[in-house]
Amino acid sequence: MARNKKAKNPGSLMWVLYALLVALIALYIFHNSVVIGIGVIVLIIIILVLEFSLSVHSDGAKSSIIDLGVAILAVVIIFAVLMVILQTSSPIDVVTSCSMLPVLSRGEMLLLHGIPNMSLFLASHHVPIVNVSQSQFNGMIGNMSSEFLAFYAYNPSNKSDIADITNLGAQLPVGLYNSACVDRYSAENEPYNYYRCYVPPQAQANNLIKYNYSIGKMLMNGTYYSVVYTSSITIANTTIVENYSNPIVVYRTNSSDTFSGDIIHRAVAAIHVGAKYYILTKGDNNPGLDIQFANYPPSQSDIVGYFLGGLPYIGYLKLIVSGQLASDPQCGQVIQH
Repeated sequence: MARNKKAKNPGSLMWVLYALLVALIALYIFHNSVVIGIGVIVLIIIILVLEFSLSVHSDGAKSSIIDLGVAILAVVIIFAVLMVILQTSSPIDVVTSCSMLPVLSRGEMLLLHGIPNMSLFLASHHVPIVNVSQSQFNGMIGNMSSEFLAFYAYNPSNKSDIADITNLGAQLPVGLYNSACVDRYSAENEPYNYYRCYVPPQAQANNLIKYNYSIGKMLMNGTYYSVVYTSSITIANTTIVENYSNPIVVYRTNSSDTFSGDIIHRAVAAIHVGAKYYILTKGDNNPGLDIQFANYPPSQSDIVGYFLGGLPYIGYLKLIVSGQLASDPQCGQVIQH
């Protein structure tokens, strides 16, 4: 007589896979390992395939396809409703870097609200506005390379020996360097040529925007260092000190920018030119404004929206799917303002 084999319980297998997925995601969050990230992607695909197969086996192919279609339609409808209510084409975004630490963490999913009236938004959020003429603004845009200036501490005997951070108490001089030039030599692995990127202080004399620096503290891997950072800017004789209560905005970059994709940074000030506004932005954990590192100031039409709230870790799914698995070295440091 043949004995009946004990039927396997597919539900138990799925619980094991979900538990493994949670464990892998936790490991990825804490270790940022590319291998673990790839494992998460593979496991998600396996789970989706198995869930669909189980659904087909229990409910039939037609019913499963209908259920899948309904689920996709529900997501689309919810997203469309959010677009209408929040007045933006992108009501949801994800933090992909650590440039906004400690306020926003990498992998955080954000809810955004559009800005239909930029003038009202800036006024209600107390963002400083500086009026400039069209000719002044055109002069800046026509000579943007002169605006790509960042502060670095350097060795007084060798201006090519530069660093964002120094040991606490170190009395090193601080100078301006053309950041686009520094990036170029960094890419070519020729740091000894950094001295060619040094510019004298008077290099800012004819610029529309002038930068002023301070020496602060940076916590890096449990140790404090000194850091040189831009603490205020001067536009048309108006000095604006960075205010960390200003709103956080999301803007789209263009092909001329060093940064790419959607940038989630704090609004420092707005330049008002005729009927348009251009927003100057800076990451809280960055030593300088975006414009200092070769990003053109976004116009009001480039602004996707402003930050309303967020949920941690949920956005890691997007980072995994989009292939942005590489760890961000900036995550190990936080500038103390």
